[in-house]
Amino acid sequence: MHCETLRFTVDRSGQRLDQFLSLNLAGYSRSRVSNLVHSGRVLVEQRRAKPSTKLKSGQVVTVLPALIQESNLEPQSMDLNIIYEDSHILVIDKQAGIPVHPGPGHPDGTIANALLEIYPNVKRVGSEDRPGIVHRLDIDTSGLMVVARTQEAHLNIARQFENRTVEKTYLALVIGTLAREEAIIDAAIGRSPGDRQRMSVLENGRQAITRYKVIRRYTNFDLLEIRLLTGRTHQIRVHMASLGHPVAGDKIYGREFDHLARQFLHSAGLQFSHPDTAKRVKYEAALPGDISQFLNFC
Repeated sequence: MHCETLRFTVDRSGQRLDQFLSLNLAGYSRSRVSNLVHSGRVLVEQRRAKPSTKLKSGQVVTVLPALIQESNLEPQSMDLNIIYEDSHILVIDKQAGIPVHPGPGHPDGTIANALLEIYPNVKRVGSEDRPGIVHRLDIDTSGLMVVARTQEAHLNIARQFENRTVEKTYLALVIGTLAREEAIIDAAIGRSPGDRQRMSVLENGRQAITRYKVIRRYTNFDLLEIRLLTGRTHQIRVHMASLGHPVAGDKIYGREFDHLARQFLHSAGLQFSHPDTAKRVKYEAALPGDISQFLNFC
């Protein structure tokens, strides 16, 4: 939540207002930007506008400050597995079971709380409830995340995600044997009409593209290397379940197994351009023991 008036000049015509703001306001998703616009705090050439308003080059977009500026997020001590760190970014190997930021049922004990404890200045980066957070992993997904330590780095990496130049590689164990050893799944995803806590493949959902490759076959499972070309909520889990091969241990879209305490899904690779040097950087994280040991039972 910012405490000063912000002004942005539109650099090219044809952009939607919500798209433009999600690129320029660090930590703001498209839905959060939409709420901001509807609140009346966004002006285009000093006039209220809609999220879908098409902008013209040279127009000035003004974002007014919020009336309430205090965050409830508190620093909390927590061990983070930081595999890379400099003055611009952190790369974390997140443990499963830890939420990235506060949400329903998880008011604290998050990565965001730990970041405030270790790096107090990160509170000035991104949004007040997601300091430094550029992207997220599900609570029961482990693996790599990049965190921004400066506002400039946050905006830079957020744009890379928006432009789909960040390469995210996951390892997942799915139930059964896939008919094709590698394929691209292009199926839109949205909130399930019957259960708002679940996501589903929907004709009128948001575009979602997943590429998978079988790297090892077991008797009743396939181990996959998966690359995300988009970043929708529960994307891998929903796409694999839609093929009839849900992620092993997935309590929502699949089923649980003995000797597997959570879903077998791990963010194993992350590649992007460093926000300061523009050099392409790559990070990798091995499967953690809590799920790798399950392969002995496959």
